[in-house]
Amino acid sequence: MKQMLKFVRTIIMAFLAIALTGIKLFAQGVEIKAGVKPTFTIARSHYTGWEPWDYIESSGLLKKWGDKYGVTLKLTPWMDYVPSINLFVAGKADGVVITNMDTLTGPAAGGVDSTALIVGDFSNGNDGIVLRNGSSIADLKGRKNLVVQGTVSAYLNSRALESAKLSDKDITEVNTLETNIVSTFIASPPDMTVTTWNPFLMEVRNQKGAKLVFDSSKIPGEIMDLLVVRTNLPIEAKKALVGAWYDCMKVMSGQGKPTNEAIEAMAKSAGGTLAEFNAQLKTTRMFYDPKDAAAFASGPDVKKTMERVRTFCFDHGLYGSSLTSKDAIGIEFADKSVMGSKTNIKFRFDPTYMQLAAEGRL
Repeated sequence: MKQMLKFVRTIIMAFLAIALTGIKLFAQGVEIKAGVKPTFTIARSHYTGWEPWDYIESSGLLKKWGDKYGVTLKLTPWMDYVPSINLFVAGKADGVVITNMDTLTGPAAGGVDSTALIVGDFSNGNDGIVLRNGSSIADLKGRKNLVVQGTVSAYLNSRALESAKLSDKDITEVNTLETNIVSTFIASPPDMTVTTWNPFLMEVRNQKGAKLVFDSSKIPGEIMDLLVVRTNLPIEAKKALVGAWYDCMKVMSGQGKPTNEAIEAMAKSAGGTLAEFNAQLKTTRMFYDPKDAAAFASGPDVKKTMERVRTFCFDHGLYGSSLTSKDAIGIEFADKSVMGSKTNIKFRFDPTYMQLAAEGRL
């Protein structure tokens, strides 16, 4: 009889555990069907600090960590940057590689509760302004500028012009897809200027007579490159994504054949040579160690940056006409303090999972 009761108790507890797991995951916005692993998709576009995702997929790290946490993780094919953001906002992707500013003006302004799951790097020269027939920011005045409007390139323009006591009205921005920006610049008249990011920046810099007059190393930490996910993404998916990323970071920051092969794969993915990609990495402040990433995400400079960024976004109409104040969107930081609306928090910096990786607890 005791053995029978023990068996029945075990069966009840097992069913209860399954039920509670289902309730937990459903509450997080994902309906789990028995025997089926949920699938989560990350939208991606080309940028030096995001090329590691290609290696994460091709090396099997994405599958390894997905299997560990009982989820299937997928990456979209490479996309243009703005369409990748639109895919996330439309609910057709669960995460996206994106900058801090574009998270604010895209998903957050669009009503998507978004969390910066991974702070992968900040641009330290990977974004820049290039011109011909000139040698300084002052030479931008009166010229047309090829740019992906509404993105961090516009922010970089503003910061550059500000440093030369000029304003946004001193240039005329010409909206251009990043995949067309190099060819458009090459075919343009000599007085055309361009603002873009790597790998495209390196290509335009290599054109005859091209001069880099300003880059993101002048504003370190202000252009953050993130993996942003829906805040209600299940914990299991969050852990799997962070685990896969930092496994890759270990390889990238190591030595020997595995590291060389990984970097070569990323260079190929970026469409350039190994030498070009290594040069781009030098202008990218990669957070290879999750401890450093978590510390940066928790630091006071993030608040200062986001105050500057949100002011720029609102002043330039990037919030949209329905939001009448820069305080309309709430930004929550690691210490749970909120900048802006406490009732409409749509952008969160959460170093929890990076810290777990730092402590070896994933």
